Amino acid sequence: MAAPDIKMGRLSAEEIAEKFGDLHPPLSRPEALIEADRCYFCFDAPCTTACPTGIDIPSFIQKIRSDNVQGSAETILKENIMGGMCARVCPTEVLCEEACVRNTHEEKPVNIGLLQRYATDPTFQSGAQIFERGSETGKKVAIVGGGPAGLSCAHRLAMLGHDAVIYSRDDKLGGLNEYGIAAYKTVDEFAQREVDWILNIGGIDVRTNIALGDDIHLADLQRDYDAVFLAFGLGGVNSLGLENEEADNVLNAVDFIADLRQAKDKGKLPIGRRVIVIGGGMTAIDVAVQSMRLGSEQVDIVYRRGADQMGASKFEQELAQTNDVSIRHWSTPIGLSVANGLVQVKFERTRLDAAGKLQMTGETWMAEADIVFKAVGQTIDMVSFSGDAQPIKQHRGKLVVDEERKTSLNDVWAGGDCIFGHDDLTVSAVQDGKLAALSIDRHLRGEEANNG
Repeated sequence: MAAPDIKMGRLSAEEIAEKFGDLHPPLSRPEALIEADRCYFCFDAPCTTACPTGIDIPSFIQKIRSDNVQGSAETILKENIMGGMCARVCPTEVLCEEACVRNTHEEKPVNIGLLQRYATDPTFQSGAQIFERGSETGKKVAIVGGGPAGLSCAHRLAMLGHDAVIYSRDDKLGGLNEYGIAAYKTVDEFAQREVDWILNIGGIDVRTNIALGDDIHLADLQRDYDAVFLAFGLGGVNSLGLENEEADNVLNAVDFIADLRQAKDKGKLPIGRRVIVIGGGMTAIDVAVQSMRLGSEQVDIVYRRGADQMGASKFEQELAQTNDVSIRHWSTPIGLSVANGLVQVKFERTRLDAAGKLQMTGETWMAEADIVFKAVGQTIDMVSFSGDAQPIKQHRGKLVVDEERKTSLNDVWAGGDCIFGHDDLTVSAVQDGKLAALSIDRHLRGEEANNG
């Protein structure tokens, strides 16, 4: 059996620069005006209803049409403070653009995502502040997690006059926007430029390399702060539950993506000639496509269900296929073996029974790869709460919150991927942070929540 073919520098620096360029180049002014003119500016627009943050989409497009780009950015950012990143990574094809009335068999929807980027990019390029810090209230809120939910909450609290202290286990803020999204979706350090712009409002203190459960505890934060917002994401990675899963060439996709995003020279990241990715979500697509763009010759995604059940959107699935990634459905791994560094994976074919439940068929097949990436989802790390006297209500391993993102504890709110029922989208995390901040503000001012 041959040794694994894993090495760096499969492509030249020029080839990598081209392959990791902007996935969706920005619109020029003429292109933006033409696209904006396609909008019907609907009353009770379905696109606005479909947006998790409730951006008034017809309004911001109308402002582009009248060349009021600054006003357009204000309309977007007052509802979604991370509107720049969401313009790049939000699955608009299943949200606002899917709901667009022009989305028919005869024509395509208005390109809302690119129009949103056209409107917001000048603000981040100039660093101009649109929002002001509110009059200081003397109240201080602890935020655990520096991703989209935590940043959104901190910024809204600052607008309302409260001090926010963000505790992050990472070196940089941004969460998955910085560490977990394909490099070709956010180029030129945009994630950090957006973070810097958010922090520049003032009233937000940042403390990095501090982990809940190790360096700080929830009970201490409850004692020292007027309120707490938990937005620590998903610290754990699901396993396959197979022997030899910890072998050197069986890797977590999320770790590889993070390494790639932080690499100053992507060509120095070793990659296999043949790669297998196990999973069907956005992470699986991201790691598969980036493997091909680093120079892998064969990349196969293997998913236990069909295309319609994949967590990755149709656009992402098509992106993988146009990057020569093969997607093999209806198979699940049942065994891993390693010999001379090569990984052999035994798969069993699956099907759905009459009740729609996944069934094993008994039919198996083998595949061999230099590297196998596990992309079967992440899980909350409840070790974070060890030693805290008051437990937080949980369901299926995630925190339970109400409509205002309040937990079962009177002074603790939560949002982002760590809460039950969340759809793991940046835009939804931003909305969690915004709603939690508004609820925290009412709590700190002694106002009763209006729950209807």
